[in-house]
Amino acid sequence: MNGSFLSGGLNLARYLVQPTGKTGALPAMVLCHGYPSGGIDARHSAGTFSELCDRVANELGWTAMTFTFRGCATSEGDFSMQGWIDDLRAAITHVVAESSPSGIWLVGNNTGGSLALCVAADDPRVNGCALLGARADFDDWAEQPRRFLEHSREIGAIRRPNFPPSVEEWGRELRRFRPTDAARRFAPRPLFLMHGQDDDIVPTADSRVLAQAHGAAELQIIQGAGHRLRHDPRAMAILLGWLDRQRTLAAM
Repeated sequence: MNGSFLSGGLNLARYLVQPTGKTGALPAMVLCHGYPSGGIDARHSAGTFSELCDRVANELGWTAMTFTFRGCATSEGDFSMQGWIDDLRAAITHVVAESSPSGIWLVGNNTGGSLALCVAADDPRVNGCALLGARADFDDWAEQPRRFLEHSREIGAIRRPNFPPSVEEWGRELRRFRPTDAARRFAPRPLFLMHGQDDDIVPTADSRVLAQAHGAAELQIIQGAGHRLRHDPRAMAILLGWLDRQRTLAAM
């Protein structure tokens, strides 16, 4: 990370890169990591996301930023669904202040993708979204909020023993944000969904549900790929191609 910004008084680490030799307003990508899963704890969230930002800046000529949500890596605070929503809104405001972009595209991994869609649906600054292995809802977490809270403590996404002040309210937030409803509201802005055929954490059905709710989304199921599309070269090549086309479409 090479800087930070504030979200609700919390200091969040971010990595922002701009292409060399470019002038004028450029499109910007904001890249959102997911909720730690598959044996990764919160301290290692978004570990390789700066590399993808570098590729977007160098190969596409875009401004690119990633950051770590509250409770993850070196960012302050503790995980909550509302908190992560607030963090992404603050990240968009930060990239606008830093680069005055010609447009903003959100790219989100897993939970980060689902929340990107929830934020984008109500934020006219966002031109388009690309989601990798996104969830259609958080109902499985919401059904057992105390168990999920303990899991969040175990992986280090909740650090303070007295957080949250209200477990009930913290749990209600898991149902408050509905990616499927957000997909409907986000239409007709461009939505691109990618999912690994062999994803063992989020089923491909979730991306199909989101695509159907949007009505005009692009959907790519990557054969032989699992949950970590960020590390699949085919998926990254497809993502870069989609972003490159977005700039052309936005200019039309």
